[in-house]
Amino acid sequence: MRAVKGSQVFLIGAGNSAGQAAVQLAEHAAHVTIVVRGTSLGASMSDYLVTKIGATPNIGTRFRTEVVGGHGDGRLEQLILHDRDRDTIETMAAAALFVLIGAEPRTEWLRDTIACNRQGYVLTGRDVPGNPGADRSARQPLYLETSLPGVFAAGDVRYRSVKRVASAVGEGAVAVQLIHEYLSDLATSAMFASGSR
Repeated sequence: MRAVKGSQVFLIGAGNSAGQAAVQLAEHAAHVTIVVRGTSLGASMSDYLVTKIGATPNIGTRFRTEVVGGHGDGRLEQLILHDRDRDTIETMAAAALFVLIGAEPRTEWLRDTIACNRQGYVLTGRDVPGNPGADRSARQPLYLETSLPGVFAAGDVRYRSVKRVASAVGEGAVAVQLIHEYLSDLATSAMFASGSR
């Protein structure tokens, strides 16, 4: 929290975790702005947090607003906000941006194709079910590979993920490397198959 002391900070989210973080940040930051796509906090946040936020003078809320960009020299210095009601763009000073936008995996659309756990998080690597079925080769799935060979998952939707933006970005980079490895293995297998005929 020392890193935000006396600063203008922004937080994206409207759930309880976002509300708790805003209250905690307000103890150190000069001002905390909660950025919400919806029209209220009460729809997804507990009443006690909504009341506490309303009573904290250095917390403000921007409804129907989205962060669409940012600038800085080596670190965040400005955020670009889009007010959807007025259809305006505004640039504001910002020392930090915290993203707390939920923990629902929203994977209903792929659960018939890719293995997920009971909560809907995508299973990858060692967590892919032991008997992957006839469509999978004998090899074990790669670290971020799903139960569908050649399909990879990264970020919060993945079971056992760290649930942090930086980790999701890192996993995305690792997934690219794993895709190259998968395609290389596929090409090698095809070459051996054609050479053995």
